Amino acid sequence: MKKFFLTMAAMAAVMQALACTSIIVAKGASTDGSVMCTYNCDSFGAFHPLYHFKAGRHTKGEMRKVYDRDMRTYWGEIPEAEETYNVIGNINQWQVSISETTFGGREQCVDSTGILDYGSLMDIALQRSKTAREAIKVMTTLVDTYGYNSEGESFTVCDPNEAWILEMLGCGRGSKKTVWAAVRIPDNAISAHANKSRIEKIDMKDKRNWMYSKNVISFARKMGWYSGKDADFSFCDAYCPASFDNTRYCEARVWAFFNKYASGMERYLPYASGTDLKAERMPLWIVPNRKLSVADVEAVLRDHYDGTPLDMNRDLGQGIYETPYRPTPLSFKYQGKEYFNERPISTQQTAFSWITQSRSFLPDEVGGVIWFANDDGNMAAYTPVYCCNTDVPECFKEKNGVSAVNFSIDNAYWVCNWVANMVYPRYSMLFPELKAVRDSLESGFFAAQPVVEKQALEAGSPAQAVELLTRYSCDQGAHMLQAWRDLAFKLIVKYNDGIVREEHGGHYEMNESGFRPKFTRPGYPEAVKKELVESTGDRYLVPAKP
Repeated sequence: MKKFFLTMAAMAAVMQALACTSIIVAKGASTDGSVMCTYNCDSFGAFHPLYHFKAGRHTKGEMRKVYDRDMRTYWGEIPEAEETYNVIGNINQWQVSISETTFGGREQCVDSTGILDYGSLMDIALQRSKTAREAIKVMTTLVDTYGYNSEGESFTVCDPNEAWILEMLGCGRGSKKTVWAAVRIPDNAISAHANKSRIEKIDMKDKRNWMYSKNVISFARKMGWYSGKDADFSFCDAYCPASFDNTRYCEARVWAFFNKYASGMERYLPYASGTDLKAERMPLWIVPNRKLSVADVEAVLRDHYDGTPLDMNRDLGQGIYETPYRPTPLSFKYQGKEYFNERPISTQQTAFSWITQSRSFLPDEVGGVIWFANDDGNMAAYTPVYCCNTDVPECFKEKNGVSAVNFSIDNAYWVCNWVANMVYPRYSMLFPELKAVRDSLESGFFAAQPVVEKQALEAGSPAQAVELLTRYSCDQGAHMLQAWRDLAFKLIVKYNDGIVREEHGGHYEMNESGFRPKFTRPGYPEAVKKELVESTGDRYLVPAKP
């Protein structure tokens, strides 16, 4: 069934359901010369494994079936490439990586007759590209040949040397054409995009750092969305005008990232918070005040606006146990008025989160890593999987009937979600236990990385290096899963029914008979006691004894 035109209400629903965040760190802005990009796939209830497309050669006339990534809908066929490359998740054997974030944009642009959706487009481009520039060329050529049926998308496209943002929309039903613009992020910069088109003016004279469709301005004129001079044309203003929704829910996440690594970001808060859409906008990129590591980027993906004016740990919404998460949907009505929840980078609806690390100073089979987490990054450990792998960890696979409605103790998606959903309601009490396991795992992964990579570099052949790194990645996946299962068992035992069983040296203290464990009852935190008493007065006051 072909996609239909989206109403504005439907597009808003899509934004809430598929709201993703992409962070970019160019090679000169990272601590070790890596190009890094991220993908938080924030999709309610979606079950996403770590996909693996094996490298292959194909005969002339062979066709590739195209399926929608989200709905698994069959769209049609396109000719297969003569050679396709190994792809692990969203990174290929040449260290090319692609992520995305949906900005929706003008509803008139959706071409429901196109064959390619955003997800299949990323997969196919990774299978056919050796560089970021080549991937952009592959993507834009494919959609202008076979049609593009998704709404507006902002893609991150990286390789070991360059990082690009590509923004794209269709040209309406039956057009089989797109409008798009792509810009290279400077080597010393960081950037981000989060469900809002961010490309403004296009430097059409700078062919090294810009690419764009020939119709990028003329189509906007044709549709009545722009009437000024070509030199003043802004892609995002024409195709994705600013609104409260796409600033407060979206641009605010970009602001939170920039705010960590640059001073003076307060001046952009009126725009990013949606309170003044005509206020000064954030730049597309900034030069950070220090260089970022993989661990730094992991921390960004765990952000809840902590310590900023948008911090959520200040009101009743955090509950008794100070959770930085809020119920969905993003807005709610009370007595005829509409209110909203903050939408940080870290959110409970994340199906998977990853960071890709591409390094020009290492052979491709060693240089490319996808740090993968099968849940909200705050609630899971990012596990290293190498781009050359001939297999992926068992815990990240889709098999044996496991799905969004079929639980498996052997699957990372389900075990990580199981643990997270125990922690959410009692965050301040249980999260320290999760954090300790998470951070211990990641510290171990970081410590092991140079050791295993040295072994791979010293292997007798590239094939032996691939075998070694595949085995290592699969072992780390199994190690992570077992640690998370152990954590799940510990949480249900130690914190059952609101008590805290006393633990010393990894063992629970028992009473004199050895039958029942000793425990404490933590009760209300002090801040909650104060709020409760001040809001209820003497209602719960125990009468003084006569």
